[in-house]
Amino acid sequence: MNSLNPLKFQPIFKDKIWGGHKIKTVLNKDFGKLPNCGEVWVLSGVDENQTEISNGFLAGNELNELVEVYMGDLVGDKVFRKFGNEFPILIKFIDANDWLSIQVHPDDELAMKRHGSLGKTEMWYIMAADDDSELICGFSEQIDKDQYQSHLDNGTLKSIMNFEKVKAGDVFYMPAGRVHALGPGILLAEIQQTSDVTYRIYDWDRIDKAGMMRELHIEEALDAIDFEVQDDYRSHYDEKKNETVNLVESPYFTTNLIDLDQGIKKDYSELDSFVIFICVEGAFQLKSGEHTENVNQGEAILLPAMLKQAELHPLPAAKILEVYMVL
Repeated sequence: MNSLNPLKFQPIFKDKIWGGHKIKTVLNKDFGKLPNCGEVWVLSGVDENQTEISNGFLAGNELNELVEVYMGDLVGDKVFRKFGNEFPILIKFIDANDWLSIQVHPDDELAMKRHGSLGKTEMWYIMAADDDSELICGFSEQIDKDQYQSHLDNGTLKSIMNFEKVKAGDVFYMPAGRVHALGPGILLAEIQQTSDVTYRIYDWDRIDKAGMMRELHIEEALDAIDFEVQDDYRSHYDEKKNETVNLVESPYFTTNLIDLDQGIKKDYSELDSFVIFICVEGAFQLKSGEHTENVNQGEAILLPAMLKQAELHPLPAAKILEVYMVL
């Protein structure tokens, strides 16, 4: 069996009613004849939406096919024992040209019971934001199910939502159960569990091209919502050059930020996991053994678990999200 090399992928473009054109104008990705592009999935093991490898001798294969063949050599032994042939992380870039629906995602237990899938815990790294761009993250006051239902029935849901002004570099961790929505003018990288289960609560009374409102999931969402109010919904971190800075550490993924203006070496000999590098600014070169790949803004590259050494070289500067699992 051939030794694995770092893997790049063909993106999957998603036309969304709220999408814009920054996937093309900022990330330089051609989404063809779509009227807009709200999401580009750059690394996915979601059934019916798997990304294909675009480089090396495995080009053309879907991601989960490789997991089935290479098992722990690709994803790590503990990861493979837990998740089997489904790659457990989904990486997207999202361009919000309008408000996304106010929504919530189920946790693992509820998603498995209802949909036979993982839950959907996710995080956002804001890459760019227009002046006064904002998002919704959680509730602004402590309420119970009955009070929530009353606001929903009376059309006053927005009055109990927590609105956050955002700028480039902001980070939000979004555990399953937390209500949320992205606002206009935001371009971000999203790291999430491999799941496509979303419950829409409110869609701003929006009408699609066919004159229809999008489906809502009021009853399904009620059992999924976490009503607990947090003191602070942001993930705070100290920016440092040429060091690995932790952004999020969770049971589902660990995400770090690496802000480079010079090359660094990474040693993963103690890590039993794949590593994903996501370029959120600039460009960089990844070297591992005899393999070298350039990674541009808006791309992700997967370092198989069997490759324990890597070098990251900025071209000439880069901000990189480093993602892996610790089980």
